[in-house]
Amino acid sequence: MTVSMCVLATWYNYWLRHYVGFPVFYGLTFFFANFGPNATTFVVPAEIFPARLRSMCHGISAAAGKAGAIVGAFEFLYASQPKDPAKVDKGYSPGIGMQGSLFVMAGINLLGILFTLLVPESNGKSLEELSEETEAEEPAGTAGDDVKEEVGTASATRDDSTV
Repeated sequence: MTVSMCVLATWYNYWLRHYVGFPVFYGLTFFFANFGPNATTFVVPAEIFPARLRSMCHGISAAAGKAGAIVGAFEFLYASQPKDPAKVDKGYSPGIGMQGSLFVMAGINLLGILFTLLVPESNGKSLEELSEETEAEEPAGTAGDDVKEEVGTASATRDDSTV
């Protein structure tokens, strides 16, 4: 995504005259969006949160992702407005232009790569091992003794004699 956005931004004026390349690179951006960040938005939260909080934190992560998408879509609309006030769409103020917006998006994509690399790798560990929530094993003979004593007590007090 970062490379596609950089290509789009760097040769933006070229793409204005040659219409075929822009949709191709923009399509590659969407392909890699679904191939990379889209997959990590549901895989990474399932691996990094502690088991007892996983569902709540996964929901918060999903909501934050949706909020970020909304903010990004609206900000792109405002930021991509031309710098020249005469060319700005009605109701908008001048922005940094389409080329500047594409460079900003490439920078945000690069930050996404860096932050994703900070997430600890699971390396074949189970989710419980990753969250360090494995219960300590009980010493041998302690778990079943209570049950046996209760059963033994109940059978010893039972009166089998006939009256």
